[in-house]
Parts: sequence; structure tokens; C-alpha cells
Amino acid sequence: VDGHFLQKPVDELFRNSELLTLPFMTGVNNDEGGWLIGNVSVNAKSISTWLAHFLQPENAHFKKLVVEEYVGTGEDRLKNRESFTQVLGDLMFVVPAIKAANAHRDAGAPVYLYEYQHPPKFLQDKRPSFVKSDHGDEIFMVFGFSFYPILVIRDVCSEEEEQLSRTMMSYWGNFAYTGSPNGRGLVHWPKYGAKEEYLEIRSTEQVVSQGLKKDRFALLTQTLPETHGQTTDKEHSEL
Repeated sequence: VDGHFLQKPVDELFRNSELLTLPFMTGVNNDEGGWLIGNVSVNAKSISTWLAHFLQPENAHFKKLVVEEYVGTGEDRLKNRESFTQVLGDLMFVVPAIKAANAHRDAGAPVYLYEYQHPPKFLQDKRPSFVKSDHGDEIFMVFGFSFYPILVIRDVCSEEEEQLSRTMMSYWGNFAYTGSPNGRGLVHWPKYGAKEEYLEIRSTEQVVSQGLKKDRFALLTQTLPETHGQTTDKEHSEL
């Protein structure tokens, strides 16, 4: 908060709907936390240790609740790894994106939300096999990297990826020009409203869905914080 560009904390601006009502587009990929861990297996203890880097010490109980909800107490290390990438992706990217979408929608702005699901072919051999569409993967399609003649990746891009790139460039270009991503020949992308509709951007199709990670969002922003608060209040009352 610098007193000029941001005169109040972002959470306060969101809560009070003190936002410009300009068209707003935001979204996530379906494996946002994939880049944070290599091709290794993990257990619940190592997940708790990693989460300490993302949560303040006073949130130790909240961290414990998150681990229990996402991982449980099982020792299936491969399943733990998948749960770990999911919780980090949700905490770092998905929850903030949905909070921003909700705040701009509630302030009266037209909002368009997406989940991108295609991992670029040229990156698949450079990653662990379990990683799907990682953080930032959609950028390659939005900027048409498959059409750059000087880039080596052009040689490994499939026809499906070229078509996907054309589609995404059309959506993003329309949005920049008109404030709406919709246009001729494109699957209609509805505004994000009370139904919480968003666009799934898959490899060969675009599909309208509702409630992006709705249960996880409620868990991380309502259920667990309330449980954490109740536990904290109880601890204070026992002092």
C-alpha cells in the first residue's frame, strides 16, 4: 500500500467493492502447483514443512487442517504428491483468482473466468509425467508461439495446438479490443455471475462449466478459517 496506486489494502478494496468497473478477465491452469515439486514422492510431514514457507507461523493450526483435508494421514506418497501440488496451486493461484473474480463481479464489472487445461507439447518431455497444465502454460498459446518462425518449438507444435492458439488469440484479442472475448466462430464465453460460469479451455474444445473448484474455495476461505478461529478462541479461553 503506497498511498497512491493502492490507497488501501487489497482485501479491504475487495470487501468494500472499491474497484473500477472495467471489464476483467482472469483465470488459472489445472495444475498450477505442478512446477513446485520434482519427480519425487512425498509424505505428510514433508508437505507440512513445505507449507511453512507459504503460511505465517501463527497459522500453524490452519496449516495442520489444510494437510489433514488435502492429504489425510495416509502414506501413499504418490497420492500425497498430487495432493501437495493441488494445495499449493489452490493457495497461491486459484483462491486469489476466484477472490478477484468475485470482487470485480460484485462491484459491477463484467468478468470472464477461465481454466486452461492443455500442457504444451514442447514442454511435456521436460517435466515429470504427472504434471498437467502448469502455471503460465497458456501464455504460449495466447502469444502464438507456434507461429514464430525463429522459434524451435514451432517444429514440435501439433495442428491441434496451432488451432488452439488461434482460438485463444481470438478470445484475448477480442477482449482487449471490445471488453468481451466473444466473437464469430467462437464458443460463447459467458460472464462470470451468480452461477459462477467459466470457460474450460481444453486441447480441442472449449466448454462452459460452473463453480470452479467451488468446494476447495469454500474449504480454504470459509470452513478452515472458521474452524481455526474456533480453535484459537477455545485456546485463549483456557489460558
